[in-house]
Amino acid sequence: MDQSPTPQPPLAPPAGRYSRSDDRTTDRRLRIAGALFGALLVGVIAWLGSSYLLRETKLNGTVPTFQTVSDSEVQLQLSVRKGEGVSGVCTVRSQGTDGAVVGQSDFQVPAGGTTYDKVVTLRTTARGSTAELLGCTPDKT
Repeated sequence: MDQSPTPQPPLAPPAGRYSRSDDRTTDRRLRIAGALFGALLVGVIAWLGSSYLLRETKLNGTVPTFQTVSDSEVQLQLSVRKGEGVSGVCTVRSQGTDGAVVGQSDFQVPAGGTTYDKVVTLRTTARGSTAELLGCTPDKT
């Protein structure tokens, strides 16, 4: 006589626990809601990005290059994009190797033209290892 266990029929899953046709409807609704939310999120990001890029800034400056001339001077190139007829002030600072501010000054930007590029000299109290633009502010008219 054979003592091997007799195979049992598979047990049926509990009712309502696994995917049925009503679950497919729920899945489809979730996919549609997810797609709508994703499209809305992409739209908000695009709107914020375009408004940031297209916003008219009156003065937008950079310091593309700088050179430490001596222990008391840093020369830097100040490049400013601006609206026609807009004048203002750009603030530049220099820091030493220890991170301490060794010089800070405001440079006037004239009203003529839409760009302003000039090499300016920043006086420092010790040897400067950086030159950075803190910001540009238009004059109040």
